[in-house]
Amino acid sequence: MSQAQRILAHLKKGESITPMEALKLFGCFRLASRINELRDCGYDIETRIKRIHGKQIAEYTLKGK
Repeated sequence: MSQAQRILAHLKKGESITPMEALKLFGCFRLASRINELRDCGYDIETRIKRIHGKQIAEYTLKGK
């Protein structure tokens, strides 16, 4: 199973994911690229910018979940 497939399965469970979570859970250094691959396949993925410890990070969720 590819990283994108594992990330999609995670999102389909109704979970969100951040780059740090993707690295820890799936060994994925380029979450934004995997998210773009999934979007290109037709998945509607929402991006929210969160501020954690003064830094902005992206958090992704599958719309409708």
